[in-house]
Amino acid sequence: MAYLDNIRTFIRVYELGNMSSAARDMRISAAVASARISQLEEHLGVRLFQRTTRMLNPTEQGNIFYPGARKILEAVDEAEDEVNEVTLAPRGVLHVSAPLGLGRRLIAPEVAAFHTEYPLIKIRLRLSDRKIDLATEGLDVAFFQGVPEDSSLRIRKIADCERVLCASPAYIAQRGTPKTIASLRAEHACLNLRYPGAPEFQWPLQTKEGVKRIEVSGPFECDDGDVLTNWALQGLGIIMKPLFEVADHIKDGRLVTVLPQHPPVPIQMACLYSHRRKQDPKARLFIDFMATRITKSIGDLRQAPSA
Repeated sequence: MAYLDNIRTFIRVYELGNMSSAARDMRISAAVASARISQLEEHLGVRLFQRTTRMLNPTEQGNIFYPGARKILEAVDEAEDEVNEVTLAPRGVLHVSAPLGLGRRLIAPEVAAFHTEYPLIKIRLRLSDRKIDLATEGLDVAFFQGVPEDSSLRIRKIADCERVLCASPAYIAQRGTPKTIASLRAEHACLNLRYPGAPEFQWPLQTKEGVKRIEVSGPFECDDGDVLTNWALQGLGIIMKPLFEVADHIKDGRLVTVLPQHPPVPIQMACLYSHRRKQDPKARLFIDFMATRITKSIGDLRQAPSA
């Protein structure tokens, strides 16, 4: 296994471009990562990286070795997956990512139940609203909302999530209720989710003439969706959110919906996983489990009486 560990370390260092980042990702020390690279270089008889005090770049030999190394690991992983699939107790580590709101409210609460059913599968969950690269970040499954840009990955749709525009009663008392899309744009503070590469800078609202993508603005923006919700609760503006993220606040009266005659277009909830010949059974089990739980949660919201 030492040689495979060395190859895995090489791949993470190559993809992340940094020894320390690769070590953190693999939960080993930088010294261990460096030693593994040195052992691999000694075995191959070549330098795989040019190292300086500030930079680490692959050599020509490193660039040549990388695609072959990935094929080796993919073959080993597929063989292990096939073995696991026929066992009664699938095992191993599953690296999963999700947006903050979805991860905190719909996925993380179900991890304990999944672990009870599959105790030998270890879950490494990363939550972030930024754009995620499945391969570069060593992920097995990435849940997302919206439309992915990378068509080389497999996509499984889970549900269409209703979205709402909402604000706090304090904001409404101070600024009034927007009656039209025009007044929303001209007279109100809208809180936007912004981060590098964000796919959505407009609010898609439904009208009798069809969907209109509305440019909105406000004094505050953030790359964390939960921060936007907290700002709305503080009376700082109007937010557009999937209903599952704000349903409790609406039920409690801390947020109220606005412009119900022009609801946002529902957003797709789905997951991405690598386009391998045979899907990792651990990933399939986790996706199936979460898809069932998420679909039920969203269905319960649709059936709940309006606030």
